[in-house]
Amino acid sequence: MLLAIDVGNTNAVFALFEGGEIRARWRIATDPRRTADEYAVWLMQLLHIADIKRSAIDQIIIATVVPRALHNLELLASRYFDKTPLVAGTAPAGYGIDIDVIEPRSLGADRAVNAIGAHARYAGDLIIVDFGTATTIDAIDFNGAYKGGIIAPGINLSLDALVGNTAKLPRIAIEAPRGPSVIGRTTEDQMLIGVYWGCVAMIEGLVARMRAEIGRPAKVIATGGLAVLLGAQDALFDVIDPDLTLHGLALLAQRAGENQ
Repeated sequence: MLLAIDVGNTNAVFALFEGGEIRARWRIATDPRRTADEYAVWLMQLLHIADIKRSAIDQIIIATVVPRALHNLELLASRYFDKTPLVAGTAPAGYGIDIDVIEPRSLGADRAVNAIGAHARYAGDLIIVDFGTATTIDAIDFNGAYKGGIIAPGINLSLDALVGNTAKLPRIAIEAPRGPSVIGRTTEDQMLIGVYWGCVAMIEGLVARMRAEIGRPAKVIATGGLAVLLGAQDALFDVIDPDLTLHGLALLAQRAGENQ
């Protein structure tokens, strides 16, 4: 059984794969100060609840965009599972794809792993929209090469900035606005419309520009924590694949195992 760990700036997702399918997944807030022992207490309880033995985990892979979190996750793997974890982007779990940008090393592990997973799961040119702390839009060509992309503020980041820098605006939960109107009748509705439809309009505009620049038909794939929320806009995406990063990690682990 494979334990895949995807560490983002806001949350870390732990997923167990069995036979290529996700058997269980758990989410915890990202905290670089969290120790291996703290991870272990949390994870062992969840494994027990899921009736999964620790010994069933025979491979671990980690992808992180938070370098300070890596050491304690490696300690978790070695101390509590007696495993040396694979780390996405380093041997033997190198990406194995063409990263066709000026500074390939600057590409976040999550975006490289998304490219790997998307090319394996979908044919042709691809545009991946990942809703995380930041909203990223990446172009993958039909050969699986990463060609570049866009980084924009994520929905929650935008909302936090709005609330944190104004005196009277309330904190609201992200959800789809009630009805199609973009003329809000309350302060809360106006904020929700601005954040939600503002994000939709941004994605529509940037994807249209990216498609025109690619010059060939490109499938648009949505992933990340808020992909399902934005997926209500049927014309926005061709595919909603919330677990794309995890599947990319599983594929990377499989390839690393085959090459050892």
